[in-house]
Amino acid sequence: MVMLYAQELRLSVVSFVVVVALIVTSALQRPGGDAARSARFGIGRPATAQEIARWDISIPPDGKGLPPGSGNARAGREIYRLKCAACHGNTGSQGPYARLVGPMGDTSRVKTIGNYWPYATTIFDYTRRAMPYNAPGSLSNAEVYSLTAFLLAANRVIDSATVIDARSLPAVVMPAKAFFVGDDRRGGPEVR
Repeated sequence: MVMLYAQELRLSVVSFVVVVALIVTSALQRPGGDAARSARFGIGRPATAQEIARWDISIPPDGKGLPPGSGNARAGREIYRLKCAACHGNTGSQGPYARLVGPMGDTSRVKTIGNYWPYATTIFDYTRRAMPYNAPGSLSNAEVYSLTAFLLAANRVIDSATVIDARSLPAVVMPAKAFFVGDDRRGGPEVR
């Protein structure tokens, strides 16, 4: 009796799984693409142009898309102390998380902004997008420019009196830029 019940239960479970798989497969194979599926299932909606623009904030090496504003290392030091030092140490060279400041020209040690990053605009882009860790995207443009100036000055890439803005930041030449090779492939899989 128990053996018969177990076999019936197993058959019921297998039948249920097969029916669900057939329903899902059938729904996914219907014409109409993702938008039709989304409308049919009531999940999601197409993103608006404004929503896409709000998230399309990448800053390439040439600085295209950098927002208005400016900052300097002195203001950046204070912002760093308040919003960054807990993770990166008082000077950026201790941690406990990623070290940001390190010895110049020594690529055998820990990779830092000064000895590894090829473009200064990456500092602005990454900081604006992902920092501080507990509140990513919460920094104003002026705060990000100031933090970028502080980190560049701490790594001795710029003078501490230099003002960083949309025009001056792309002009900063990083010490490690010479170690990177641009992707010049064409006509096949291209990395952009």
